[in-house]
Amino acid sequence: MDEWKHWILTAIVTAFAAAPLAAEESEPFVVRDPAEFHKIVPAGATLRKLADGMQFVEGPVWVARAGGFLLFSDIPADEIKKWTTEDGLATFRKPSRQANGNILDLQGRLLTCEHLSRSVTRTEENGTVTTLADRFQGNRLNSPNDIAVKSDATIWFTDPPYGLKNRGKELAGNYVFRLDPFDETLRVAADDFDRPNGLCFSPDEKRLYIADSGKPRHIRLFDVGHGGVLGNGRVFCTIETGAPDGIRCDSDGRVFSSAGDGIHIYAPDGKLIGKIRVPETPANLCFGGATGSTLFITARRSLYAITLNVTDSYVRRRTAE
Repeated sequence: MDEWKHWILTAIVTAFAAAPLAAEESEPFVVRDPAEFHKIVPAGATLRKLADGMQFVEGPVWVARAGGFLLFSDIPADEIKKWTTEDGLATFRKPSRQANGNILDLQGRLLTCEHLSRSVTRTEENGTVTTLADRFQGNRLNSPNDIAVKSDATIWFTDPPYGLKNRGKELAGNYVFRLDPFDETLRVAADDFDRPNGLCFSPDEKRLYIADSGKPRHIRLFDVGHGGVLGNGRVFCTIETGAPDGIRCDSDGRVFSSAGDGIHIYAPDGKLIGKIRVPETPANLCFGGATGSTLFITARRSLYAITLNVTDSYVRRRTAE
């Protein structure tokens, strides 16, 4: 069985095996800290399905230019999709070389983790695609998965083997990498993950959160030191239903994580504030929209959204430019 198919099946089985109580399943939200939850989710907020009929969607990123639009990946379909309020769903790029995670760099250019090419790429202003990283110490990467950009322009990405399928693994581990785009130096930032997946910085960039969707099923937190050296790694939270995949941090330092039953929201101290339930198991999420307060969620075959009272610092920085 192809690795990504096995991963999808495992996530679905895990979600059902760890399903919450039936009474909780019928509610759109699970609230553990009412005061904090209602600061985030406004009264009357509802989850909306924006598009469906896709195969397995991932890697959403909001692009604020040209009226604003969302890009996200449909991995098995080998496409990057585009969604706008006015026109709905369209194809942005095909083939995508099985694109997964996407983000914008500081110049607003699209950075993409590609499974098929085993690389991280950048889409230039003229539409050409430049390979930024595809090897480490002469060996091919596994299958870059998710990606983040720091304000110093360094690019951070995870490299689990989910997209390898039947191709040979050339690296000894499943690493988290840091790429310096100026001197093209690629180095291992963390080497002790089972399946490193989503990652995001705290608003002040002094901390980096990294999800492990393998056996630990937790999110770890690291202090970011001089030169991007990570230290003091510790468990931030363990996902109680399914496993973490995509994660985002809002402007107040809360962590939003995909999980088996929806989006889990954590306080900066790791306490679970509540959940936004989603009918299909989410894979990833991002903030966007006109004010940056729409949470877009890629979940199996569909795209969902909900309008919140918060945004993330990355969207705020991009929309201010």
